[in-house]
Amino acid sequence: MPYSPGPQSASEPEPDGVADAEDHGSRWITQALEALEAARRGRTAPLEFLPAEAGRPPRWVERPEAGVADDVTAVVRTSGSTGTPKQTLLTWEALEASAQMTAEALGGHGQWLLALQPSYVAGLAVLTRSLVAGTEPVPLLETTTDPAAFTAAASRLTAARRYVSLVPAQLQQLVEHAEAGHEHSADLLAALQRFDAILLGGGPTRQELFQRAHDLQLQVIRTYGMSETCGGCVYDGYPLPGVSISLGTHGRVLLSGPMVALGYLHDDELTAAKFDTDPATGQRRFRTDDLGELSTVSADDVETLALVAGAGHQAQIVPQLSVTGRADDVIITGGVKVSADQVRRAVESHPRVREAFVAGVEDPRWGQRVSAAVVLSSTSKDGSTFEEIDELVRRELGAAAVPKHYELLGALPLLPNGKPDRQELTRLLESGQR
Repeated sequence: MPYSPGPQSASEPEPDGVADAEDHGSRWITQALEALEAARRGRTAPLEFLPAEAGRPPRWVERPEAGVADDVTAVVRTSGSTGTPKQTLLTWEALEASAQMTAEALGGHGQWLLALQPSYVAGLAVLTRSLVAGTEPVPLLETTTDPAAFTAAASRLTAARRYVSLVPAQLQQLVEHAEAGHEHSADLLAALQRFDAILLGGGPTRQELFQRAHDLQLQVIRTYGMSETCGGCVYDGYPLPGVSISLGTHGRVLLSGPMVALGYLHDDELTAAKFDTDPATGQRRFRTDDLGELSTVSADDVETLALVAGAGHQAQIVPQLSVTGRADDVIITGGVKVSADQVRRAVESHPRVREAFVAGVEDPRWGQRVSAAVVLSSTSKDGSTFEEIDELVRRELGAAAVPKHYELLGALPLLPNGKPDRQELTRLLESGQR
């Protein structure tokens, strides 16, 4: 449905979508929705939202080279966490399908708190869901984990159903503030509890964080997806209505459905390598860089707040995806293949580890050396934490998987979208072993 602004209609968008810095309300949001609506209808070229500068609202530019003829509405750059960013082409058909299946899974359209930059697909998804629903999101793009600021922004949501998308680092800090018992804790907790769903994506979520949020009675849903699928399309391991999951060679996760992107701008070769048509459903399919395992569960045993039912499956049987690692995260150390993601999970299962990153670093003796960057929540008085981690990893994954170097950090460096900066972390591990 077309976007219809509220009583306070915005003025015409300024050149290149730059909104007024003095406008602290929703003016830029209204302008952005109007610009997205114009691109959707082909009245303007496709849009690309750009990262906002500090103290400034987001801006957007038209991308005529992306091709109006192909019904492209938006261009989204991947995070570039592992290499050169790609420019993903998203059609309105895909964006709308994603918005509709999200609403179906969550129990209806609603109003969103925008806490992620629209230059990333999770933020753009909030804008497109709002456009489809005819609602206007409330922006909070700075101080997103400040208890007073978050509570104030959440209080501006007036719709019957309320949603927010966060990354794990944001939820971690909000949960800590809610548990802290300071003057803003009670109000923050009440604000978090009023959300009908808190979508959590952008990276793996530790079970400990998910359990703490659950204990606070927060309606958290862990999502899996990427720019090429218009954001999350698998909730708590289960595909959204209309989404199909299959496994390719060596367990590579394949996702198909109406939410899959058109391809990459100026990269026909990569587009051909990553996208095709699913022979089982006839839908466009994307070959992810993740490895996974598939199982099936009875619909009565599904553990998620969302309504899920993958395409091509009986209503009584629902497929469940477990992401086990990345296709490019295999470390060959001493001739033995080790999954960096499995080592990370094992390291993070130690009670004193808050978060970790694992990678292989070139080594003249081992070929690659398993190395870990670790953030601790506490340390033992006798300094035995890393010895305990070694033993834990050895017991779960074998001796070859035990990290040969630890880099102790106060926090993992993050990209602007909240994902760990894999390139910077790898550089830190490499420099720490010289």
